[in-house]
Amino acid sequence: MSEVPGNEERVIGGRYRLLSPLGRGGMGEVWRARDEVLGREVAVKEVRAPAGLDSTDEQRLYARLEREAWAAARISHRNVVTVYDVATQDGRPWIVMELVRGLSLAEVLEADGPLSPQRAGHIGAEIVAALRAAHEAGVLHRDVKPANVLLANDGRVVLTDFGIAMVAGTSTLTMTGEVIGSPEFLSPEQALGRTPGPASDLWSLGVLLYAAVEGSTPFRQATPLSTLRAVVDEELPPPRRAGALAPVIAGLLRKDPAERLSTEEAEHQLRVVGAGGEVRDIPPPYPGAYGPTVASPAPGLGPTPPLPTAPVAPGAYGPETSDPSTGRQSKAGVVLVIGALVLLLALGGLVWALTHNGGGGGGDSAGTPSAPGPVSHSTPRSSNTATKSHSPTTAATGPTSTPSSSPSSSAPPAQSVKVSLQTVRGSYEGACPPADGSAPAVVATFTVGRTPVDVQYRWVTATGESSDPGWKTLSFGSGDPRSKEVRHSETGYEAGKTIRNAVQLEVRSPVAANSNPVSYSVTCKEETPTGGASSPGAEPAGGGSGSPAG
Repeated sequence: MSEVPGNEERVIGGRYRLLSPLGRGGMGEVWRARDEVLGREVAVKEVRAPAGLDSTDEQRLYARLEREAWAAARISHRNVVTVYDVATQDGRPWIVMELVRGLSLAEVLEADGPLSPQRAGHIGAEIVAALRAAHEAGVLHRDVKPANVLLANDGRVVLTDFGIAMVAGTSTLTMTGEVIGSPEFLSPEQALGRTPGPASDLWSLGVLLYAAVEGSTPFRQATPLSTLRAVVDEELPPPRRAGALAPVIAGLLRKDPAERLSTEEAEHQLRVVGAGGEVRDIPPPYPGAYGPTVASPAPGLGPTPPLPTAPVAPGAYGPETSDPSTGRQSKAGVVLVIGALVLLLALGGLVWALTHNGGGGGGDSAGTPSAPGPVSHSTPRSSNTATKSHSPTTAATGPTSTPSSSPSSSAPPAQSVKVSLQTVRGSYEGACPPADGSAPAVVATFTVGRTPVDVQYRWVTATGESSDPGWKTLSFGSGDPRSKEVRHSETGYEAGKTIRNAVQLEVRSPVAANSNPVSYSVTCKEETPTGGASSPGAEPAGGGSGSPAG
């Protein structure tokens, strides 16, 4: 990168000398600069107010820029660009941040074309990690797109440009009539003017992943308005090149934010795909969704208002409208009409059943008067399914209908426990016994259906013996996150031999569950020193220890 002639004397804030431009967008320019005080290169973001903007909106634009720096500076994470300083020059703020050497994802896609599902999964997992850190700091990005993702030369994936970020506890700084974010990456709730939440950033990530493997975004139309309409009303075009990434994209691009993948589940699935594995298409609701994670929202910046919970088809958001160009009704209107017809037919069948029950002929109902009131119907279910159902049922009018009670809609969801293991270290080779810090280790992720609850579990080997004797208890208090992690090390060994085994986690309460098994090996290269230690070969092969992960 060559320095720009004429900028040798242009110094910002008395210490940042501009060297060369790095990129230009609709709101300004980013420069490579040198910090004259610390002697290092940095990136400096300059914002230029659009021509014709009045002084009030111009000051609001600059206030937003300062808020971007403040928002990004409170996030400390390797996948988020580091902000060093905010300098003032000519009455305008300039953001000083780390210089990330590399290309944006948008530049890579333009130059090389679509990515493989595995590479896109790896990049997506790193972006989710950045979003998790931002959400925990109370910051929503609101503009996740390829141009704001940097692929650094050192291998990092860095999320940048929090210029339109929304911070919990601050007022909005949106100019009148302005569309926040890129329309094709906006979530349905943002397109409808509703307050965004963490799930909105996950939707934008889903669009980004779709574009990364397919080469184009799924809802882009000729105009911003038609694009927003497609985001709200149109179904997701099935991806053709997504491969193992398809279930993740589908889970992120559900119209209802409450049905989208949670941050934790999205990161887990993306890391599996990024490692070359496959994930199954998990139906909603997902563990941890959605419960926004933004802390202490101020008035006007609260969590996303829930969308309608009645069964609706994808895209059925808002009142019935007509497309002025085709005259056809929107999908929301069609769904409402069909629902009304089904309801009328069901009511007609119910009235017929009540008026004809016991009116003529024998059968089991002869001589037994029917009690007035609604008729309820039981639906066959397998023993391990939840007893709560929102699916419409067909009215049965025969005399053998058996009344049954259904749970109240306010009843808590059935308790569930999911547990999965991930390898931290898969093998050990060296002097025995292995130190806890170098022994094979795994991390178990527990996810429960609701809190509070105590989960009783133990570690077992592939042969069924206890790896860490005794049942243990992991407590989830009221209001705690529904996912927790426990770290476990395998320190068992046999002197002079190699042990190959597998460890698994078994849950007995509140419901029975088992994790996936994880293989490990321990190779001892020298005998255990004497002096109180057990004799060679006397140590069992399955010893281990478990502790909450830090």
